[in-house]
Amino acid sequence: MSGFPGNSQVRRFTLAKTEKLWLSRVTSVTVFRATEMGFYDMRKLRQVLVAVMLVVLLFSATSGRFLVINDPHRADVIVILAGETGRRPARGLELLSQNYAPRVLLDVPAAARIYGRSMVELSQQYVQQLPPGQSVTICPILGLSTKAEAQDAARCLQPYGAHTVLLVTSDYHTRRALSTFHSELRQYEFHVAAAYDPQQFGVSWWKHRQWAKLNFDEWLRLVWWEAVDRWQ
Repeated sequence: MSGFPGNSQVRRFTLAKTEKLWLSRVTSVTVFRATEMGFYDMRKLRQVLVAVMLVVLLFSATSGRFLVINDPHRADVIVILAGETGRRPARGLELLSQNYAPRVLLDVPAAARIYGRSMVELSQQYVQQLPPGQSVTICPILGLSTKAEAQDAARCLQPYGAHTVLLVTSDYHTRRALSTFHSELRQYEFHVAAAYDPQQFGVSWWKHRQWAKLNFDEWLRLVWWEAVDRWQ
């Protein structure tokens, strides 16, 4: 009878087989759950990526329009910011002729020169040839940033006892300019009017290389102003 296994051997064999079967099932369940969690994580990751892409697309489509504020109000003085001499002065004089303000300050970089002549000198000659020339005053600007220009403009505004000021600048620069002047010269109420130049900028910035470049550059300046320069 020694050729047949005893009861204890049978029990050990049965237990071992049961244990292997249990381990196999546990392993299968673990692998299934891990796979299921992996699929869930991938699905969640895809949803996050889609949401991020939609936000990026929405921002890209509206970023140019966000930069532009064109909201002229009647004021005591119009201040035409320095730069873009082909468009900004013309827009400011247009608003002057529409009686948005009785006086214009034309910001001009004090150190800038063109063909050996200073910008201030050329600007004075330009103003003298204008029909409303007596209503336009040159304001020399020493600073190179919008923040510095606001501080220089305050000096020119002081003699006029103004309370409300209408800023005129390029369309892409309007939001940053308004924010800067509000922050630097809290004693005044500011509004802003946009001077448009389709060769330089358009809100559909992706249509032209120059528009895209200017949109990117202005956003860098706006972020820097809001995050750093405003608090210094």
